[in-house]
Amino acid sequence: MASDKDKNTLVISDLDGTLLNDKAEISWVTSFKINTLIEENGLFFSIATARTWASCKKILAPLRLRLPIVLMNGVLIFDPKLKRYDVVNRLDGGMKLKIDRLCTSLGIECFMYTIFKNDMNTYYRKLATPAMKDFYEERKEKYYKSFTQIDHFEKVNADVIYFTFIDSKERLQKVYDSFRYNSEVTMTFYEDVYNEGLWYLEIFSSSASKKKGVQYIKDYSGFDRVIGFGDNLNDIPMFEACDEKVCVSNATDEIKEYCDRMIGRNTDDAVANYLYGRFGKDN
Repeated sequence: MASDKDKNTLVISDLDGTLLNDKAEISWVTSFKINTLIEENGLFFSIATARTWASCKKILAPLRLRLPIVLMNGVLIFDPKLKRYDVVNRLDGGMKLKIDRLCTSLGIECFMYTIFKNDMNTYYRKLATPAMKDFYEERKEKYYKSFTQIDHFEKVNADVIYFTFIDSKERLQKVYDSFRYNSEVTMTFYEDVYNEGLWYLEIFSSSASKKKGVQYIKDYSGFDRVIGFGDNLNDIPMFEACDEKVCVSNATDEIKEYCDRMIGRNTDDAVANYLYGRFGKDN
């Protein structure tokens, strides 16, 4: 049941493993209940995800979002109504060369994201693993995302904002260790929710985080409190900005211990059901 303290509250949710089902989609039940809460009950709802707008555009199409959303772990704040980036956190230009040399020395490849004005582009040197090929093909075919192959990252003349590595935890640990004490960057390191044993390592500006992204949205509209929903290690920064931390039952053990409350599974529309029970008109 909603209480007086919920009246000026921002509700923010992660996507993969939390709001989305096992097909990486928003179900009809979730879209209906959240849209009803937004339009009829005045729910202030937003998203904080590691995804880009290229993939979120299709995924979030069923939701009638009115607030800015946090993309790429806080690197970008995007206004879905005005279709523009309100915040862009760029990496130092020298990171292109550092990552390029690291990839060569370790024999590990990655995706590099750049932005120019309001346009984002994704580059890669080669699709060295089945996981990289799957990532590439899914985003091209399902989300119509464009990729450009290049022999060296340093040749790209645009602002770099993000690097994504997809591999085993053991191999990516070498990359993580290479930048662990670099004050210019922030890293997220977590297991893929769709493929056991496959890990993601993301490198971006130290000025960016899900925490700062959530704080931006909170200050943007003057919310008093924040309730956050998540499932994985990269949601911890988001939870640091939340007054109430809620995880789905399929969350990692670390997240379950970190949260104030646990609800059902993402595949059972747990976030929408919980919100509908708490913020619905009849409650």
